Formats: sequence, structure tokens, C-alpha cells
Amino acid sequence: MTPPQPAIPTEGTTANLSTAGRARAIVAGSMGNLIEWYDFYVYAFTALYFSSEFFPSGDRTAQLLGTSGIFAVGFLLRPLGGWYFGRFADQHGRRRAMVVSILLMGVGSALIASLPTYATIGAFAPALLLLGRMIQGFSTGGQYGTAATYLSEIAFTGRRGFFASFQYVTLIGGQLLALAVILILQQVLDVEQMKAFGWRIPFAIGAVAALTILLFRHVLHETTNTDAKHPDAGTLRGLLPHWRAFLTVLGLTAGGSLMFYVFSTYMQKYLVNTAQMDAKTANWVMTAVLIPFALLQPVFGILSDKIGRRTNMLLFGALGTLATVPLLSLLANVQSASAAFALVLAGLAINSLYTSISGLFKAELFPVHVRALGVSLAYGIGNALFGGSAEYVALSFKKAGNESGFYWYVTAICAVAFVTALLMRNTRDTDPLDDAR
Repeated sequence: MTPPQPAIPTEGTTANLSTAGRARAIVAGSMGNLIEWYDFYVYAFTALYFSSEFFPSGDRTAQLLGTSGIFAVGFLLRPLGGWYFGRFADQHGRRRAMVVSILLMGVGSALIASLPTYATIGAFAPALLLLGRMIQGFSTGGQYGTAATYLSEIAFTGRRGFFASFQYVTLIGGQLLALAVILILQQVLDVEQMKAFGWRIPFAIGAVAALTILLFRHVLHETTNTDAKHPDAGTLRGLLPHWRAFLTVLGLTAGGSLMFYVFSTYMQKYLVNTAQMDAKTANWVMTAVLIPFALLQPVFGILSDKIGRRTNMLLFGALGTLATVPLLSLLANVQSASAAFALVLAGLAINSLYTSISGLFKAELFPVHVRALGVSLAYGIGNALFGGSAEYVALSFKKAGNESGFYWYVTAICAVAFVTALLMRNTRDTDPLDDAR
């Protein structure tokens, strides 16, 4: 089934696009990405407030397990969204797929913002929360791969690492914006008000913001010529010969996504639940640390332009394997906000070797006719299995009384990423994305 398609004029490819036009397209694509990820992360950062509203009263960890389980289910829809929108983008264009996926995210946010609670409709409340999260997961599965492909293809040759890094700058920006909105609400509303209605406000803001993508669509120049598409464009049959690239993306996504969610969305709960830090202090720490994390993305993107994507991935896998246990062990007993800030930033700096070129190195491994599908589907599966489950697995280890076991779990997945990087194709001396011109 073809999704509703906003009226977007066809303008062909970017072969003759001016430097200014290309820069505007990168900004517009990045802004759409920011809106998408703001909507997605609002759930993670409001869960501390609404978990008691959607599940029966009980201990706090059990309620968080319920909301984290739904958070993980949203990730399970990513492969389906990745397949659908990846196929759509390869057959009908990256731009149209990005616009539709962002509008769909707004629908999910609007639904969650308006949900009645468990006290009002009983078990239907978490069921409807699950539905809203499934819509968001389906949307995000399509947005990530499509945006990664679009920004990689439209970026300047020789500087692709730098420009493609803005996918994660805006992804982090969305996360930072979600945190900032909650911090502002915390200054205006007390805890009971946040639990009663305050948590709904960020979702409502996200639903409205999703509509603004329609203002950017005229500068989102298409990067492929869909009138002369490959007969296997966007099909699993066309993707099958590139199974090695698919497995490479899967292996590196497992480590990169897991570490990202451990040191970003889960870290807020970890600081509160394990380190016994005040919730407001934990929010301030995570808000502050995201700023240098965002600034590191272009730095490591430039680094990849000089040393190659494969070297970036090797460094990420090696450092992630060696540093995860020490960092999480120290954070479990952290005594000050400044120490927590430094330790979390160290983990995110290591992760930046991956995140800065997360979309780019994946796009470079696939030919243009299955690029969006290959990136979206492989990322969606890897992220669902390892990134989306991070909170649930961590809380399960904690509930079982073996929280340190989770540290070794993350270490093992980072080691898999390192081995995958050893085996990946080196694209340093070529430009595989020239086929999109």
C-alpha cells in the first residue's frame, strides 16, 4: 500500500545543483531529522512521570520495565518501517519518503498526548500507548535510513564525513530539545502536575512540529532519478547479492546503537535508579553532556574523511570493548554531577566514532538502487535487537540482582562490532556514492 503522498514537485537529480542549493538541502534534511527524533525521544524522557499512569501501582522498577518494554516494542517495528520506507525511497525518491515518515511520527505523538490513563480505561491504556509507540517505531525505521541515504548522497564529495555527520547532530539535537522541554516544565510544574498532565505537553509539541516539514519540502532536492530506476530497485531480490554489506551494517549497528542508548536515554534512569541521583540533577547532567556530544560529530566526521570510515569503526569497537565496564562501574557509584558529566561524555565520545558516520558508512556499502532499503532494513534489525532492548535488558539485569552483568553484555557486543569492522570493505580511496549523480 502506498502511503499518503504530499504534493512534492519532481525536480530530477542533484547533478547540477549549486553549492548553496546543496547546503540548503542538507539543512532542510537535517531539520526534518531533528523533528523526527525529538518526537521519538520525548517518550524516553517522560517515562519517569507517566509510567505510574499506565500500569498498576507497584514498585518503581516494575513500572519502568513496563514502559521500557513498550519502548523496546517501538524498536521492533523499525525493521518493518525500514523495509517499507526503504523500498519506497528507492522506488519513488528519498525526499517523498522522508516527508511522509515525519508526518506519520506526528500522528503517533498526537495519539500518545491524548491518551486516557490506566485509572480511566484500565488495560486499554497501556494497549493504546503501545499502538502509539508502534506508529512512532514504524516511522523512525523509515526516517533513519532514508535521511542517512539522502544526506550521504547530497553531501559534497571529499567532505561527506563532515556533512553526513549532521544527521547525528540533529538526532542529538532532537534528544537535547526533548530534554530541554522537560527541564522547562520541571521548573513550572511540580512532580504531581508532571505526572497528572505535564508529560503530555512535549508530545503535543512534537505532533505540531511534525507538520513544519511541509515548509522545508521545496528545498529537499531529490538525489536519484526515479524515472530511470533499476528493475530491482527497492526489492529484497535486488538486496540479496549484497548480503555481506547487510551483515556488516548489522554487526556495527549492534554495538553502536547499544552503546548510544546506554549512554544517552538509559543513562538518565541509571543515574536515578542506580547512582541514586536526584531526577532533576540527572536531567541537567544529560542535557549538558549532549551539547559537547553534538559538537563532536563534525569533528569525527572530518576525521573519517582523512582516515577512512573503516578506521573510525575499528577505533570505536576497540575502545568500546575496553572502556565500557570501567565507565559503567564508576557511574554506578558516582558522587557528583560533574563526575557523572565527565564519565558519560567519555562514553559518548567513544560512541562518536560510530555515530558521526553512522549513516554514511552504511550508505557507502550499497549500490544506489537498494541503498535506502539496505541501510534502513539492516539498521532497523540491529537497532531493534540491541539498541531498543538496551533499557529492558539493563533493568532485567538489575531486577535479577546482577547489574554488572549488563556491563559485560555491552562489552561483548562492542567486541562483535570490532570484529565486524576488521572484515568490512574499505571505502577510503573511492567514492561509492557517485552513482547517485
